[in-house]
Amino acid sequence: MAVCYISIGSNIGNRIENCEKVIREIENFAVLKSVSSIYETEPVGNIDQPYFINCVAEFVTYLTPNGLLVNLQEIENKFGRKRDEIGGPRIIDLDIIFYEDRVIKNDNLTIPHPSAHLRRFVLEPLNEIARELLHPVLKSSVSELLSDLSDEKSVKKIGKFSTSISQ
Repeated sequence: MAVCYISIGSNIGNRIENCEKVIREIENFAVLKSVSSIYETEPVGNIDQPYFINCVAEFVTYLTPNGLLVNLQEIENKFGRKRDEIGGPRIIDLDIIFYEDRVIKNDNLTIPHPSAHLRRFVLEPLNEIARELLHPVLKSSVSELLSDLSDEKSVKKIGKFSTSISQ
């Protein structure tokens, strides 16, 4: 089984509930090992939209990286994710941040996620559950990447998921 880290975000509807439901959907093909606290985060890029709820979850799965991507995109589609505006509001957004220590770059998938190391809304929750995890390209730990980060977007811890989600 492979360890993977998935960034989960939502800024439409009941944002926390959306993230909780998605975690349960992912558990149909992966085992939840840990999940960060819930963070409310300022949008990046198109700033004229509601703040996001973000978290990062650690899963183990038998799926290949491409198989994982396909399953995550199916969940996004099931939840009504629209892809008509780059960086626009999203009912749900799922990104594979890391998959083991694999480095993958093809037309469909880039792992590690190409901008994860630049985004506070990814690094803050990831640091909470995997601070010593090493970025396989940059060779820096998550905590080192976070301490060197210049992103000053607002990222505020607002709580934890229900005990039925938190492992």
